[in-house]
Parts: sequence; structure tokens; C-alpha cells
Amino acid sequence: MNHFNASRQPMEAHRRPGSAPVSSEARKVAEDLMDAMSALLGLIERETELVRAGKVREAMTLEGKKQELSRNYVAAVSQLKANQPQLAKSAPELLSTLHRHHDAFRAMLQVNLTVLATAHAVSESVVRGVNAEIQKRNVPNTYTAAGRRAAPGPRHITPLAVSRSL
Repeated sequence: MNHFNASRQPMEAHRRPGSAPVSSEARKVAEDLMDAMSALLGLIERETELVRAGKVREAMTLEGKKQELSRNYVAAVSQLKANQPQLAKSAPELLSTLHRHHDAFRAMLQVNLTVLATAHAVSESVVRGVNAEIQKRNVPNTYTAAGRRAAPGPRHITPLAVSRSL
């Protein structure tokens, strides 16, 4: 669900009554940023859905496209920063609208990061649990002369190898 397309208004709607129309350059900068945020957000929402559904492999296939869209977003933000003084003078309403959209964009990115962090924590917990079970099975069940359980030596601990690529 892309939250930006529905709320995009024509750029002419963001000027003060009686002020000069927004320049085509300012309009293009704003549209480029909105397009970059919309495209990246759409992909991130798809990634979030896939991770929530447990389809991590499928979500990983989006990585290349996500990097490309992220580069486009960074370029659009850089262009906006370079033109910010001009936009602040000629189209302050447009600039404030862009700031509001960007704030919503960041909030949605935070949801994605939370989902990814949760998936990471769960998978790490699973790996640690598997490792603990493997170690229990490999450690001999012996006792010391005092009747306490003997601590396993380094030769009894079997390392667990995990492939990071799915």
C-alpha cells in the first residue's frame, strides 16, 4: 500500500495565493523526491510483508532493487538540499509538504527496520538454541570425585557452522 501516491497533489496547489507559480525546476526537484520516496517505500513495504510471512529468501531477492532505489532517493534528497534556499523563497508550502511526506516516509522505514530486527533476533535465538542442543549431546555426562557434574573440556565442544547465505 503506497501512502504517497494518494496524497500527491498537483504542485501548483502548494503555492501561496498571489505568489509566483512554482518554477519548473522546483517542481521537478519535488516530484523527483516524491517519486523516489514512493518507489522505495513500495519496495520496503513488500519486503516487510515477505519477512512477516517468513519468506526471507524471497525478500532477499529485492536487495539489488532496494539499493538502486536507495541511491535514487539519496540523489533526490541531495538535489533538494542544493535547491532548498530557492524553494524556501519561492514555494515554502511545497517545501513544508515535502517535509511532512518525508516524516511519514521515515516512520514507515522505522516499521520496516523493526520487522527486520525482530526477524534477526528470532533467527539468532533459533541458532543459539540449536547450538545449545548440539553441545548437550556432545558433552559426556560425567561427575567429579566430589559428586559434581564435570565441566566439559574444549575437545568436547563442537563448533556450529552457519552459512549466512540462504
